[in-house]
Amino acid sequence: MAALVILVVVLGVAWSGIVRKDEGAARAVSADPLLLFTSLPIYWAEAPDLAATLNDTAQPHWARRMIETRRVVRPLDTLDADTLGEAHDLLMAQPRPLSPAENVALDSWVAGGGRLLLFADPALTVQSAFALGDRRRPQDIVLLSPILARWGLRLEFDAEQAPGEHTVALGNEAAIAVNLAGRFVIVPGGRSDVACRLGAQALMAGCRVGRGTIVALADAALFEEAPDAMSQAQRRTALGSLLVRAFEQFCGVCGVDPAALGKSRVGSGKLAIASLSRTVTR
Repeated sequence: MAALVILVVVLGVAWSGIVRKDEGAARAVSADPLLLFTSLPIYWAEAPDLAATLNDTAQPHWARRMIETRRVVRPLDTLDADTLGEAHDLLMAQPRPLSPAENVALDSWVAGGGRLLLFADPALTVQSAFALGDRRRPQDIVLLSPILARWGLRLEFDAEQAPGEHTVALGNEAAIAVNLAGRFVIVPGGRSDVACRLGAQALMAGCRVGRGTIVALADAALFEEAPDAMSQAQRRTALGSLLVRAFEQFCGVCGVDPAALGKSRVGSGKLAIASLSRTVTR
């Protein structure tokens, strides 16, 4: 176990490295793309229109810069069999509500062997240039109840908690910044081939779904700009650790061994894909 923790730390630091100033330096970038589905300004900066987006000369979001030192990032507007395709890894960060067809496509992709890292924030604190109700604004309240229920999870939010950023430990290797975070609860009624465990004060859920895996976080404050260099370095370390957990070494307090199926909470299988496709996203 100690060796596994060391491995996660080392890989997390490698993921969190900043792009070198020497652009001529060789970097090993995986040919396997990392799909990105988000309402946050991670791939594209906030801009009033497409022309402004294309002409934006500002530095890309720190998370994009960090990930692109190792992976090619492919942004998605929709989720279906064609866009998910043969890709192995998907990062969903505060996504918009999914259509019934997208719920089915995502569920099938994960169960078929896909690896998902999900940030689902019930009370987003990221600042936006756009007013409430503007479709260009990031999703303020994540609405993923149907697909989470399919995976045996429910996202809860304590409206009485005090606002303000603080950190929550992710095992022994990193701590993640959160603000008005939610928590996951394991519930019955999901797929028959799901096994989940919770960690980090129920901020994090790790699930095996069919042949695939999910690492889910009930907050997205990680993607905010940090107030100082030390806090920003901690953000990079946390994101690096989560990328390792989700895409390189499914492990840690949220890990679920295949042998845990039948021993951990396993879904009843009563909710079939057909019923999921008819569920109205709420």
